[in-house]
Amino acid sequence: MRQPPVLLVIDVQKGFRDQNYWGLSANPDVYSNVESLLKLWRSKSWPVVLVRHNSANPNSPLAPGGDGNALEDFLSGPNDAVIQKSVNSAFYGTPDLHLWLTKRYLRSVVICGITTNYCCETTARMAGNLGYKVQFAIDATTAFSVKLGDQEFTGSAVMAMTAANLDGEFAQVLKTSELVESYQNA
Repeated sequence: MRQPPVLLVIDVQKGFRDQNYWGLSANPDVYSNVESLLKLWRSKSWPVVLVRHNSANPNSPLAPGGDGNALEDFLSGPNDAVIQKSVNSAFYGTPDLHLWLTKRYLRSVVICGITTNYCCETTARMAGNLGYKVQFAIDATTAFSVKLGDQEFTGSAVMAMTAANLDGEFAQVLKTSELVESYQNA
């Protein structure tokens, strides 16, 4: 393996545990799956980039200055960069993710985090369009129900649609166990 893949941990922040604001998470295993990937990457000293969403909405649990803006405690430890953003894509943050990856000749990313259909999917689409090899750890993401008019789509349906949208076009969609098995002996 020339250069190891970068683990992009997107918006795994305490504010996403606020069920009154977001509703129920479609994937209660998201945190343990992200942690499994993180432990593997750190055990190999592979690059880890954490991403934090600083919501422009002052009422959001992710607004800067609030407890919900903090990254989950299990993320503390070695990382190579922390991207601060206020939009969906990690490529539109500070520091500039594309520039950071390019300077290090890193061309492969594994995406996990919250939420499946917003920040994770948007980042995966952009990474694919920028020519990166993208692997999307679907069960190391989660989504919440969304509405369109009088229709409501469950978080599980949203996750399935994201997987269908990304796989083969923008990314390879995999489960955490598949990624761990693939990389633990690399």
